[in-house]
Amino acid sequence: MTRSSLTTPPPGADQPKAHLNAPPPGSALGSHYSRCFGCGADHPTGLHLNAVTPDGTTVEARFTVGESHQGAPGLAHGGVLAAAMDEVIGMSVWLFHKPYVTGRLETDYLLPVPVGTTLHLRAWCNGISGRKAYLEAEGRVDAPDGPVAVRAAALFIEVNMEHFAQHGDLAAIAAEHQDRVPHDYEVNP
Repeated sequence: MTRSSLTTPPPGADQPKAHLNAPPPGSALGSHYSRCFGCGADHPTGLHLNAVTPDGTTVEARFTVGESHQGAPGLAHGGVLAAAMDEVIGMSVWLFHKPYVTGRLETDYLLPVPVGTTLHLRAWCNGISGRKAYLEAEGRVDAPDGPVAVRAAALFIEVNMEHFAQHGDLAAIAAEHQDRVPHDYEVNP
C-alpha cells in the first residue's frame, strides 16, 4: 500500500508503546459502547468485532460478512469494509489509554469479499507525533494468513473527553460506564 504523506509518520515520530495499564498480551478487548456499529454486541446489524491484543501493541479481530453488510448482491459493501478497518485501528490506539478520533482513513480494496466470508483483521501503530497517531490495518480472507482483501492507513488525532461531551451523547457515555468514578471513564473499556 502506498500511503499518502498524511498517513505516514514524520521523521523522528515516537515508536508506540503500550500503556502501563494496557491489557496484557492475549487479552480480549471489550466494546467501548454496546451500540457501536463496529464492536457493540447490542447493535442489530453491526460488525460485532471481537478483538484481542496478541502483544500489547497490536490488535487482532475478525468478523463475518453478513447479509446486512452487502453492497452489490452477495458482496461486502466497501463502506462496511472501511468501517471494519476504522474500528480495528481505533481499538489499537486504545492500548495507549488516550482517546483518539479518526482524522483520515485511506482504504485499498484488493479482493472482493463475498457474504459469508470471515475477515481476519490486524491493526498496528507506526508512530506517534504530538497528538497524531499513524496507523495501518489489513483484512485477510478466511484465515489469519489468508490473502489480503483490504488494507488501510490512518491518521488518528488525540482528543480529550470534553470532545465527546460536546459533540456526542455524554449521558450515554456515562450510562455505559456507570461503574466508574465520574469523569474517570475512557472511550474504550
